[in-house]
Amino acid sequence: MSTQWEYATVPLIIHATKAILDQWGSDGWELVTVIQGPDAGLVAYLKRPKPVM
Repeated sequence: MSTQWEYATVPLIIHATKAILDQWGSDGWELVTVIQGPDAGLVAYLKRPKPVM
């Protein structure tokens, strides 16, 4: 069986980027990419394996 993934998008506050990513990382999320959002802010895309039910 292949890995099933869940995804999250997270707005990044420029002065708290590291803290935000550290928190999500400690919850098992892996950073995929960061892009410019529609309002000129940054948005992080993250993924982690879905829990097996």
